Amino acid sequence: MQHYRTEGFKARSSVGYLLKRAHALMVDQLEAAVAGSDITATQWVVLMHLRDGLAINAADLCLQLRHDSGALTRVIDQLEARGLVQRERSREDRRAVQLRLTEAGTETVASLVPSVVDKLNFALREFSRAEAAELSRLLSKLIASVDASGAKSGQAA
Repeated sequence: MQHYRTEGFKARSSVGYLLKRAHALMVDQLEAAVAGSDITATQWVVLMHLRDGLAINAADLCLQLRHDSGALTRVIDQLEARGLVQRERSREDRRAVQLRLTEAGTETVASLVPSVVDKLNFALREFSRAEAAELSRLLSKLIASVDASGAKSGQAA
């Protein structure tokens, strides 16, 4: 099924544009949520990825966040200097370095979750519970579809 046509195509109506615009606005809200904490939105996302097991090392974070490895290394260095993240050699592969939250990192995340949740709830204030759940479901479906198509074409998704 073709959802777009080349004739009359406008960037502002594409799902990519809408997702990117929503993401940019959400990052602004996230920055506001963590503003008084001395960490950035990017640092928050790194902490959450580590807390939730979405990434265990810098390479995973780079892939997940689509972040430059040099820039991400600086973010990890900053978090480590603040005592929020610790680098550890893998027991299975001594060449690999894994990341984990320290107790202070876990406490920082826990202290910021209420503010972040407030911002997310504010962003969804015009949505019913059913609409918010449907949005999450549809975004998950889109992610799975794009991820599967990237895997089939040999690209990292």
